[in-house]
Amino acid sequence: MDNNSDDFSKEYKESSFWEKIKNFAIDAGKDVIEKALTLYYCLLDSDTPVWAKTVIVGALGYFIVPLDAIPDFTPGVGYSDDLGALVSALGIVIAHIKPEHKIKAQEKLKEWFS
Repeated sequence: MDNNSDDFSKEYKESSFWEKIKNFAIDAGKDVIEKALTLYYCLLDSDTPVWAKTVIVGALGYFIVPLDAIPDFTPGVGYSDDLGALVSALGIVIAHIKPEHKIKAQEKLKEWFS
């Protein structure tokens, strides 16, 4: 994550996250949504350290903002930068991603993509 993650962390609100997921899950694709949900469940975990939560909030804030490096409405590639931000955040906080975070993300995905 770059030093602009603080700017995007200001954009993160739980209600905005769920609104984005609800409205754009199909457009964003299963891979993007899975990573966003995994980070979200890690964020909610009281065992996750504050520094890791800061990284996660920055990445989820970037995901929520529609006008970022590649606007989300750009056909075919609109979520590629979001995926990059989410993957970067996952790489940074990987030690704090628990199996239950992944399981919860998978359960949510089944609800939406089955």
